[in-house]
Amino acid sequence: MKNLINKVVWVTGASSGIGEALVYALCREGVKMIVSSRRENELMRVKKNCPHEIQSFIEVLPLDLANSTELDEKVKEAVAFFGKVDILINNGGVSQRSLVKETMLSVDRKIMEINFFGTIALSKHLLPHMIENKGGHFVNVSSLVGKFGTPYRSGYAASKHALHGFYDSLRAELWKENIKVIMICPGYIKTQVSVNALTGTGENFNQMDKAQASGMEAAVCAQKIIRAIKKEKEEVYIGGIEKYGVYLKRFFPAVFSKIVRKVPVR
Repeated sequence: MKNLINKVVWVTGASSGIGEALVYALCREGVKMIVSSRRENELMRVKKNCPHEIQSFIEVLPLDLANSTELDEKVKEAVAFFGKVDILINNGGVSQRSLVKETMLSVDRKIMEINFFGTIALSKHLLPHMIENKGGHFVNVSSLVGKFGTPYRSGYAASKHALHGFYDSLRAELWKENIKVIMICPGYIKTQVSVNALTGTGENFNQMDKAQASGMEAAVCAQKIIRAIKKEKEEVYIGGIEKYGVYLKRFFPAVFSKIVRKVPVR
């Protein structure tokens, strides 16, 4: 895929962070866009921040990934906007900042419902359309903790690990249908993800992690994601030195285990 011109791209979690940065970056790619998140007013803000001549090619579609029963209708609405959806960027989700022993099971379930079940429900409802359209591309924003677990993110890591298993299987099953899958694994990106993360009781963490605050700019991350989509990569790791944890875990697991124990949890 050399370029994205005239592709219809649907971005979830588009009202902030990496999703918002992706919308602005995609404005320069000649695409038509559908932008989604729970907050319609924030989606309208993002749309208005785009160049005026692009705004007529951007449709706002609020949705809540936690409410999977409504996602079938949301897919029908999305397809109706431009007649098709070529690329679904599954970016919506919620993070976590709490120890296993202090986290209520209901919080683990909520994280899994949003990050995993909501994401795959949206994809499953869209899949028949992509097959009928003779192709499609699922771009899933996972995390480096989708490759290895770290303290304070047990439920979040579990939900991201689950996405890798599901979409690796989907890719293997549907490659003959021209269905492509890419797993995007960001590390520390300067967004509000830690501020909005859930604590063990389900409240917002309301703090910016130091590593997050000094992480890669979301706009830079967005450009790397778009580059990976064009190159039709299967899995990419984005971030600073933290991304090498993937290789350390793979080749020197015992060393990795000793290092990750020392990761500060607050």
